[in-house]
Amino acid sequence: MKMDSNTILITGGTSGIGLELAAQLLQLGNTVIITGRDQSKLILAKKKLPNVHTFQCDVSDPKAISDLFEKVISQFPELNFLINNAGVMRALNLHTKEVDLEDISSEIDINLSGSIRMVKQFLSHLKAKKSAAIMNVSSALAFVPYPVLPVYCATKAGIHSFTQSLRMQLKNSNIKVFELAPPTIQTPLIKALNGYEIKGVKPMDAGKMVRYTIESLKKDRFEILPGQSSLLKFMSRVAPQFMLNQMSKTVDNMLTQTKS
Repeated sequence: MKMDSNTILITGGTSGIGLELAAQLLQLGNTVIITGRDQSKLILAKKKLPNVHTFQCDVSDPKAISDLFEKVISQFPELNFLINNAGVMRALNLHTKEVDLEDISSEIDINLSGSIRMVKQFLSHLKAKKSAAIMNVSSALAFVPYPVLPVYCATKAGIHSFTQSLRMQLKNSNIKVFELAPPTIQTPLIKALNGYEIKGVKPMDAGKMVRYTIESLKKDRFEILPGQSSLLKFMSRVAPQFMLNQMSKTVDNMLTQTKS
């Protein structure tokens, strides 16, 4: 894929992977648009990257996605690349009574449903372009769940499956479908682990990960597995129960708490 002169929309672009993608894609001569739920964070991102374009949007809200589409397409009709990066991650102990039934699915609404709705909303526009692409950001944890993040891992496994199906449905179209499955990255999102970091795993630098991603996009590598992600996917196939047991060891204290 040509990685310059594109018009690119990145959801969840105010920090972490999204912001780093925006920075490096701008350097390559692309027009970059980012979204975020928090207007104050969008303002900070604009200060860091003066050439980026910002739109406030909560991808868990279908109406907000529809409004975003109308605004973006009217101002940037050449949009040809959608990156679904918006996501939240929470450590959840399902034993406790503090888990709210109304809130427990928020990761699904943002990470999974939001990405699916974004694809559906922008698909007709992308199909009209001579060359277009979609990249969904999943996670290495799409392949082996980390028990302290039960809903997050389920959403990323869902993104992995959805992206595979989308790629097959669009195989005869002008749209290339990529999946980026990052390993643990040193970003603000990692704070959600609350001390339950995976033992022996050193977070990958976001800049290095994005450089690898861009090189993979150039080579049309449709499943992008930076750092330890490739090994984790391979091991999940050859020894799935062993890998699940290994991932569980770091959170045994949490998982064995008395049910309440």
